[in-house]
Amino acid sequence: MRLRLFRTSSCLALSLLTPFALRGQTPDTILLSPIVVTATRYPVPAASAAATITVLSGEALRSQGIATVADALRLVPGAAVVATGSFGGQTSVFLRGGESDYVKVLIDGVPQNQPGGFFDFANLGTEDVERIEIVRGPVSVLYGSDAVTGVVHIITRSGGDHLAARVGFGGGGYGTESGDASLSGGGATIQYAVSAAHRTTSGLYEFNNGYRRELASGQLRLRPDARTEASLIARYNEGVFHFPTDFIGVPADSDQHTSARGPSVGLELSRSVSSRIDVHLSGAYHMEENRYDDGQDSPDDTTAFCCFHSRDVVRRLVLGGRADVHLGSTIVTGGVDLERQRQWGTTLDTARHSAALYLQALVGSGRPVSITIGGRVDDNQQFGRHATGRVGLAWRPDVLTRAHVSAGTGFKEPSFFENFASGFARGNPGLEPEQSTSWEVGVSRITGNGRVLVSATYFDQRFRDLIQYSPVPVGADSVNYVNVDDATARGLEVGTTVAVTRIVSVGGDYALLRSRDRATGARLQRRPSYTASARVGIRFAPGGRFDMTVRFTGTRADQDFATFPATPVTLPAYTVVDASVEYRIPTVRRGFPGLTVRGQIANLLDARYEEVRHFRTPRRALFLGARLDVGA
Repeated sequence: MRLRLFRTSSCLALSLLTPFALRGQTPDTILLSPIVVTATRYPVPAASAAATITVLSGEALRSQGIATVADALRLVPGAAVVATGSFGGQTSVFLRGGESDYVKVLIDGVPQNQPGGFFDFANLGTEDVERIEIVRGPVSVLYGSDAVTGVVHIITRSGGDHLAARVGFGGGGYGTESGDASLSGGGATIQYAVSAAHRTTSGLYEFNNGYRRELASGQLRLRPDARTEASLIARYNEGVFHFPTDFIGVPADSDQHTSARGPSVGLELSRSVSSRIDVHLSGAYHMEENRYDDGQDSPDDTTAFCCFHSRDVVRRLVLGGRADVHLGSTIVTGGVDLERQRQWGTTLDTARHSAALYLQALVGSGRPVSITIGGRVDDNQQFGRHATGRVGLAWRPDVLTRAHVSAGTGFKEPSFFENFASGFARGNPGLEPEQSTSWEVGVSRITGNGRVLVSATYFDQRFRDLIQYSPVPVGADSVNYVNVDDATARGLEVGTTVAVTRIVSVGGDYALLRSRDRATGARLQRRPSYTASARVGIRFAPGGRFDMTVRFTGTRADQDFATFPATPVTLPAYTVVDASVEYRIPTVRRGFPGLTVRGQIANLLDARYEEVRHFRTPRRALFLGARLDVGA
């Protein structure tokens, strides 16, 4: 029975969001805590988790014309998204002032980061997303390396109790064309879902700037009895990005392009061995092939960089076992993870493995006071043993108020290149993992007869043993990568959501960040001094909705590589306004296919700004789309 409740309660997160993100209803009061799984690896009310959690509904994102996970994360307080140039260019997320490789990315529980934490968000679309859970703060106790400043967990659509199909298509500015289709169904014993998506664009530059993204995914869940469940999730993603720019953003090449492609597979077997104990066995496999190709631009092209090609493949295999023990209102979770990483190709040919044990207790789940405490020990083939821990308390004096305080540590392992590079740079096999120590305190309150939600969280983080590149070889081994730097990032996140009426809701948030390199006192690069947003959602007629979002981004420190040595610069603040409208056309008879049309104007005020010095960003553009639903 508990396994069935797990799937049912997880789906409640879709409807328990703040009103501006709801689809299909516009309540005149704020709804309470959703059920989340990422913060504890077990489904619990978000109010019981001593962490700051944001849940984004995939349906609401698509209704607003948000086509990528990166653009969805721009709505999250404390998240700064930085894209290098046009659609498909390298896209990074800086969470709470940490490095871009400090965010663990999961898709249906399968780790997506490359060894060392790097992840490019450019090729992740929202077509098959059910919800995105974002946990801010260190979660290395449960997820190991890379979960230093948070976890982004993308949970895709699963099957249901009846047959449903969907076909969507759209297009618009910059030569954009898109299409997607999905099919799901099942019953009490078996559920299935399959999805496919395609998106292309001609890009921001006049030549060699096309981008193509492809997706195919599927899920299969079996429940042979009330105590047993098995799930298989498979996904294939591909992105091909053509770009004319050189390293300083100047269009200079008519042929170069990059590509990233590969599968992800997740398998989980769960069994309730008694009324108190659930056991889970899991396997996760992710492989990605990354290519860079630069052919001859013309017969006269004889430059030093002409005709260069590289190919590197990264593979991660994780096997895990976990037990959840229920002792009244206490849930004790303990498990083991075994991981094998490998990279081979043009750059490197190497591998490493690690093992980890973790234990966490959530005391008082669902009660006014809940305490979370946990610890983990990783044993890595390269840097040896490393321990992390966290402790937190959530207090709910009544159903409308919540306060929490937590502290913890996180770590990120060195990348393969930092450990084993050779040639123009030499890696350092003796590097220690980068580490963090952080704490936060937050409070939220629902007031105004249930119409107004206000929240505030203060966080303080210190990062140690940061790995830096030195152009001058260091030490007796003449290595170019060393643990030297120490940095801090602290800030305040505040937000509010107001259900003005049953058809109108407004909201806003503000995140203040102060980040510093402790050695130099300089601001950390590409972390904005503040981010903020204001939102309004209006429901009109049956099946219609209008959304507008205004995003504010403060000044950022960057480097101008057009000079040598690179010159420190400050990128100015900017404001972007997006607006969308969606309308579901009434069907002539119940049971007929439903048609929904959508329009979006991105960058409504045609703001000109830079996220990276000298690289273009999208101007005002119109996008139109439609979706046909059968059985939904």
